[in-house]
Amino acid sequence: MAATLKGKLSRQVEIKSDGDVFHELFSSKPHQISTISPAKVHGVDLHEGDWGKVGSVITWNYTHNGKKQSAKDIVEAIDEETKTVTYKVIEGDLMEQYKDFKATVHVDTKGESNLVTWTFEYEKLSEKVEDPNDLLDYVINLCKDIETHHLK
Repeated sequence: MAATLKGKLSRQVEIKSDGDVFHELFSSKPHQISTISPAKVHGVDLHEGDWGKVGSVITWNYTHNGKKQSAKDIVEAIDEETKTVTYKVIEGDLMEQYKDFKATVHVDTKGESNLVTWTFEYEKLSEKVEDPNDLLDYVINLCKDIETHHLK
């Protein structure tokens, strides 16, 4: 039986900074992330639509595994009630390995502690492509950078 090319990975990290602020950053102010973690994210550009609006098209310029990369995304969903944002990658470096790639960031706020969950849903172009565990580590580390920035 052939290996499945579709996959789903999730990882959580607890943050002590404000979950609402964290959600707002990813939903409507992703362009500010480059000032918070400039070594990881060099810039986020708006191509179509408006910041914080579903259907908007943005490009992330970032360094991952020592290599400068980019990802052009459509903001597919923003849910203020559940503090969830879903990005669908439509162009960029990830499309060299994946037929489909979606990233969802969800913030669970409970008093002092907040839980950030990243979920990747993807379809690999071939069985040779590895699951994006290292990219999941990358976004978790980015969350820690954002937390450190907001706790200062």
